[in-house]
Amino acid sequence: MAFASTDLKKILVTNKIVEEKDLDKLEQDAKEKKQTLSGYLVTKKIIPEDKLTKLVSDFLKVPVVDLTAEKIPQDVLKIIPEPIARRHQVIAFRKKNNELDLAMTDPEDLQTREFVKKKTGFVIKPFLATDSGLEAALTQYHSNLKAEFEKILTSKKNDVKMDDKEEGSQLVKMAQEIPVVRVVDTLLEYAIFEGASDIHIEPQEKEVTVRYRIDGILHDVMTLPKVIQPALVARIKVLSNLKIDEHRLPQDGRFKIQTDQYNISFRVSTIPIFDGEKVVLRLLDEGAKAVTFEELGFARSALDIIKGNLSRSHGMTLITGPTGSGKSTTLYTVLSMLNTKGVNISTIEDPVEYRIFGVNQMQVNPKISLSFAMGLRALLRQDPNIIMIGEIRDKETAEEAVHAAMTGHIVLSTLHTNNAAGAIPRLLDIGVEPYLIASTLNTVVGQRLVRKICQDCKEIKKIDDKTAESLSRDFDLDSLVEVMKREGVEKVKRVTDLDFYEGKGCEKCNHTGYKGRMGIYEVLNVSEPVQKLIVSQATTNQIQSQAVQESMVLMWQDGFIKAHQGLTTINEVLRVTKE
Repeated sequence: MAFASTDLKKILVTNKIVEEKDLDKLEQDAKEKKQTLSGYLVTKKIIPEDKLTKLVSDFLKVPVVDLTAEKIPQDVLKIIPEPIARRHQVIAFRKKNNELDLAMTDPEDLQTREFVKKKTGFVIKPFLATDSGLEAALTQYHSNLKAEFEKILTSKKNDVKMDDKEEGSQLVKMAQEIPVVRVVDTLLEYAIFEGASDIHIEPQEKEVTVRYRIDGILHDVMTLPKVIQPALVARIKVLSNLKIDEHRLPQDGRFKIQTDQYNISFRVSTIPIFDGEKVVLRLLDEGAKAVTFEELGFARSALDIIKGNLSRSHGMTLITGPTGSGKSTTLYTVLSMLNTKGVNISTIEDPVEYRIFGVNQMQVNPKISLSFAMGLRALLRQDPNIIMIGEIRDKETAEEAVHAAMTGHIVLSTLHTNNAAGAIPRLLDIGVEPYLIASTLNTVVGQRLVRKICQDCKEIKKIDDKTAESLSRDFDLDSLVEVMKREGVEKVKRVTDLDFYEGKGCEKCNHTGYKGRMGIYEVLNVSEPVQKLIVSQATTNQIQSQAVQESMVLMWQDGFIKAHQGLTTINEVLRVTKE
């Protein structure tokens, strides 16, 4: 059960199940085990599940339903699709006229109740369900589905061994069957609804697991019978125009879904693994509005450096960070800012993730030897003012980018490094001459994405001396205080004097404490002293040390400042910055 922990604590103390003094320790233990307090109490056998359910039911004045003994009609069950049922812990188990009985582990989750009411048009009657009862009911989603797929497969079996062409033809037919189409449509529709950035379809030995990446974290949303796997993969391959009968090699494709509400492009990648083919779909919202630097979360001093260098007539700006750190979004934001009628902007990308009106976008195509370097050479003959290269991966591309920056172009690109200062040794490793880097590189932005704290349930959390001592092993907290003073954020003597925040979890954030994502950044300005260090082939640490002397705010410091401002949490900053 996932209802408000304050109410649960009240119930436990009132009924003398747990002493008040032990509650904080139990809650902390539950968090460490990644369980709800109620689930942890049942697991540790502090209270039986049925007794706890009865106490909660009496407190909330909501009837209990035993879903383990409930055979739910499929037409009622499917009123709420499985991804929503799993993620929000709700099951429709009975309907009568215009009334729908809804089993919930948290009957006080008004947001989910309202969503189901709007989606279905029924009057909602909430019931309290146990965690084990809800899990048992969720398996009923697949009882009919498995039978349907086995029937499809049996009807298509052939005693004669099929060749690749016949197998491909059979898979195409399977991909067009109504149950297959329904499952895939449901996966896609609710990934869009949940704001997922990726869908992972992962075959296991006896089942297929479906997970959504939401705010950077993977969540299990569906477990499908193994028998569905060939048809499921085939359906996605048909949508993305991939080879149906190719199971041994990785493939890449894409397709689009357009409605009045959204315009989503899906980038598809398949790879062969031991238990079948794994499929990952990246969701790209082509209808999304261009964001500003301020909305991305850049501090004022960092913005001044970026905008100052972008206003120059030539030079290179690099965005660095690991995969999934928001580099492309930052690049597109820069392009949108520079995209005026007086300039010609051309890009070479792999793939083109977002379409920008007025920008000439070219896609890499290895099949015809159209690489970044070859595309860049062609672009330079098109008289562009601004060039964006999706990624610098090799010496040839890096040298072409540097020469473009030397010959009067603004060049934008990304590089995979752990921090901003690491971009320079990386370019040297690739094989670019130090003097070329020093004379063309203007700015390097290092970044990560952190989850934003839920503004509806955030509460103040101070750092105690013990936590400060632990943090000081990895971070220079004294320098953080000085940076905060310099940036005009706060004037304190110690970090323990500062307020930080955490999200306690509520209906609006699905009890995670987080909602949405934002960036934390460090911006390296390539000044004259930094240029001298580049020419002398200095280390990452030496370059970073010089940049810090010139008032560069490090990424972790930017994160701590945002945590103090109530935008994220220290735990999130630690999660993405500790190497």
